[in-house]
Amino acid sequence: MIARVGVAMVPWLALGGLGCHDLSRFSNSGDHYEGPVVAGDFLRAGFGANTALCLVIDANHMQDGPGYVSSSDGRFDATPLRPIPQIWHDPLSTLAFGEGRVQNFIYVATPDADADTGGDVFVVMSLMQSGGVEARILRGAPAVDAGAPVSAAQPNLFGVFTLSRAGGPCSF
Repeated sequence: MIARVGVAMVPWLALGGLGCHDLSRFSNSGDHYEGPVVAGDFLRAGFGANTALCLVIDANHMQDGPGYVSSSDGRFDATPLRPIPQIWHDPLSTLAFGEGRVQNFIYVATPDADADTGGDVFVVMSLMQSGGVEARILRGAPAVDAGAPVSAAQPNLFGVFTLSRAGGPCSF
């Protein structure tokens, strides 16, 4: 009987380990992640084609102070990523999509008011098995009526940034 219980527990123990990832390799220690926005107009709104993003991560504080972002267009300047406390108690914290992702996180950031008057954005950060990071920044949506102008106060933003580790501080 004891042997059967032990064997039966093996799959459950293996599954229990899947939810826990060692993310320490993603922490920055004097370096950062940097990369361009995906250039295709079909996948970008509100960001110039040459916009780049810089990300600094502290993987030991993903729930309380994960890091900050800066962008080459001045929209973000060492802008803190703000965790949403309730998300850690919701199935949304287990968001999974696409291949090659170790874990995904959802944060909020407030752009610099001098560069962007639209308010908070969501930042979906994917830590990749390759060691890089993907960051998606989004806010709002185009007006339902295709002929209606998008509000200048709440401009639609969508950008996917492919980030690689780079030495030293952010270049912008």
